[in-house]
Amino acid sequence: MASKSRKLTLGFVCLLLFLGPSSQLDRLLQGQELKDGDELVSAQGIFTLGFFYLTRNNYYLGIWLNDNSTRLQNLVWVANRDAPIFNNSGSLTIDDYGNLKISYNGSLSIVLCSGQEANNASAVLLDTGNFVLRETSSERQLWQSFDYPTHALVPGMRLGVNRKTGHTWSLTSWRGVLVPAVGSFTLGLEPNLKNRLVILWRESLYWTSSNVLFNLTSSGLTYYGYHFSYISNENETYLNYTGVEENYITRVIRPLKIDYFGRLSDENYTLVDCTSHDDTQGCKAQCRSHDDTFTPVSSSLKDGFKFDESDNLTHKDCEAKCFDNCSCVAYASTNQYAQTGCEIWSTLDRLIGFSNPNARTIYFLASALGERKKKQKMLIKELGGNVKASTVNGEENQQNNDEKIFSFESICAATSNFSIENKLGEGGFGPVYKGILPNGQEIAIKRLSRCSGQGLVEFKNEAILITKLQHTNLVKLLGFCIQDEEKILIYEYMLNKSLDFFLFDSTKKHLLSWKKRFNIIEGIAQGLVYLHKYSRLRVIHRDLKTSNILLDEEMNPKISDFGMAKIFGIKEIEGNTNRVVGTYGYMAPKYARNGLISMKTDVFSYGVLLLEIVSGKKNNSRFHFDYSLNLIGYAWQLWNEDKGMELIDSTILDESCPASEVLKCIHVGLLCVQEHATNRPTMLDVVSFLVNENLQLSPPKKPAFYINTVVKESEVSEIKPENCSINNVTISEMEAR
Repeated sequence: MASKSRKLTLGFVCLLLFLGPSSQLDRLLQGQELKDGDELVSAQGIFTLGFFYLTRNNYYLGIWLNDNSTRLQNLVWVANRDAPIFNNSGSLTIDDYGNLKISYNGSLSIVLCSGQEANNASAVLLDTGNFVLRETSSERQLWQSFDYPTHALVPGMRLGVNRKTGHTWSLTSWRGVLVPAVGSFTLGLEPNLKNRLVILWRESLYWTSSNVLFNLTSSGLTYYGYHFSYISNENETYLNYTGVEENYITRVIRPLKIDYFGRLSDENYTLVDCTSHDDTQGCKAQCRSHDDTFTPVSSSLKDGFKFDESDNLTHKDCEAKCFDNCSCVAYASTNQYAQTGCEIWSTLDRLIGFSNPNARTIYFLASALGERKKKQKMLIKELGGNVKASTVNGEENQQNNDEKIFSFESICAATSNFSIENKLGEGGFGPVYKGILPNGQEIAIKRLSRCSGQGLVEFKNEAILITKLQHTNLVKLLGFCIQDEEKILIYEYMLNKSLDFFLFDSTKKHLLSWKKRFNIIEGIAQGLVYLHKYSRLRVIHRDLKTSNILLDEEMNPKISDFGMAKIFGIKEIEGNTNRVVGTYGYMAPKYARNGLISMKTDVFSYGVLLLEIVSGKKNNSRFHFDYSLNLIGYAWQLWNEDKGMELIDSTILDESCPASEVLKCIHVGLLCVQEHATNRPTMLDVVSFLVNENLQLSPPKKPAFYINTVVKESEVSEIKPENCSINNVTISEMEAR
């Protein structure tokens, strides 16, 4: 429905759109407009020129081949690839001076060609796909789209150079799958390489043909039916090709395109592909082996290194940034939809997990993924022997120590996907949840936090240690779960949570009668005796405190949280650690200052714990107006003034509370917190003191840290924690399970 003389008006365009098909022209005359919805179609209907959009509110003027494929697949030329119009106001016009331009938003324009004041200029779309501006009276060609190719080469289009003007003909890739802007790959002839066809990647050689006519091998372009010609004279040097011969009868148009991965292909074949990093077909050798490949996985990683958005990196650029950096193990586009921007990672330690709600497509170095899975299998074997993972329904796979490996799915089901309603507390290891297995068994689940002061070492430590330790006053480990970056420990559930839940709560502490408190004091001591003397391993807990004492339904104590524990040899008495861990207020002096550790380290912590149980107050509380006495100092002062009974929690004073038993506990507590480790009793001595009514105890000497002070960082030697804390110790504040 073409007319060479009419001028399209807005009203007429709207009428045509309302009636149905878009208006079609065979050529654009000076003074006419081609608006969004109008199309310019070549004489035989092979090509169409018009406005289109790939993403919302990004409009372009382009040329596409008319066949059964999608417009995105058929696009061969984009006029305003670096300057999209952000609405549908665009129109293509030839103004009164013969300028071919895209006008938009009423007054703005993108000039495609200056017509040099041509008379009666017109533009026509040829059946070759070439959009040509001519002076009507003389048929003088003013401009053609073939001189400004974008990403596609069609028959008759040139790759080369005009020797007189210096103008070059080359293809440039898109920036992303839906971003036509100029990308990082260029296809053209390279004079310095005997005019061979080359692909440049950001001006660096990426691929080169074996000869000028591009007959790579028997599987090259000629094999697929492309007929190339090479012309070189004093005016120009270029390469072009004629249509593809099908069945020796007809010639069809199969545009060659370079994509944002740097691959050269047509609709049927990939003719150049260096993404496999194989340099046997002209691809430039990379820093890695061609066997190194990247695997796309839906996953999540903590933030890696992000390149500046102004670098305009494509997905392929991002792969190269990772591939050329031999420490890089993963990469991803920052804009997943457009496949632009770049973020890379040098370690998989920041992996959050696979197929979670925040997952995106990340490309992992296959060898790195394989190595990570290998380490994970070794870890599972180390922790659980040959025990197989339990099923989703929580069935147990028994081993000698009754431990088992839980599947992550079973843990999610038991905790209602870690719902906030099932959260019991959070500490240095991470959050703790209550769970219920299908058989009705209640469990407590410790989930390693991504920003925990504890990590894989502590996880392994606790999992291995506690499976080898069996005592009525130690919490029982039921199993563990390792999947991707998930590291989870599963314990027996303690109905009454932890000691601090009652002891320091004014509304609950009355539930801890003196009888129950004394039972807790003795039970903790019995557990420590087992750890220090009678277990298969000699273990120093290093993080003994009220929040790490769990209480069962009968208020019996169980020591928990062995992530910080240290294993000693049978004959080993004292050791040194480069990493001080634990909680200030419970840490012995030598350990806090110098990293020296022994069984007496736990004895000091036990003494603090005992005084807290008697008084119902925290050690870091203040007990004097003039200077800051802590609980140890307050107990020491009262003891020297023969006022020891004033230390006892007022909520239990009304009951028949045996003064001798209370005073003995205070006495034992002060013996345990003496400044010099050699003066402190062993835990076996402590149990003897508690159960033997007639035993005479030596008087306590000056305690350590009896004034509220903190250990300065300068006083701690060689402390190198690997945690998220801002100071030099790992603070474990585990709350109730």
